[in-house]
Amino acid sequence: MLTKRFPPEEKYSLVDQVRRSSRSVAANVAEAWRRRRYEASFVNKLNTAEAEATETQTWIEFARRCGYLSPDECGNLDGCYDRIVGQLVNMMRDAKNWVLVDVPLPRTPK
Repeated sequence: MLTKRFPPEEKYSLVDQVRRSSRSVAANVAEAWRRRRYEASFVNKLNTAEAEATETQTWIEFARRCGYLSPDECGNLDGCYDRIVGQLVNMMRDAKNWVLVDVPLPRTPK
């Protein structure tokens, strides 16, 4: 993990922010997937994932400017996140293709 190379004084600031926002992308996509019965809820969670991905890009840029990541490392990560954001935008735009239609809700046992 690249953040392990960051200086110790960044452990509770930049490192935590990068890890939190990057993990949040995956968590929000997973939650969106579980909410795909409801288009608005699905899109909302994808939108949150997109925001977290762009936040991660911002922290990565901070790390580059502080000299903790090389320009090449930053460029590679930024490119990955650009692709992720693009995929999320496409999923939101085409949400009707992803949501479940006419799927009965699970029944609770009596």
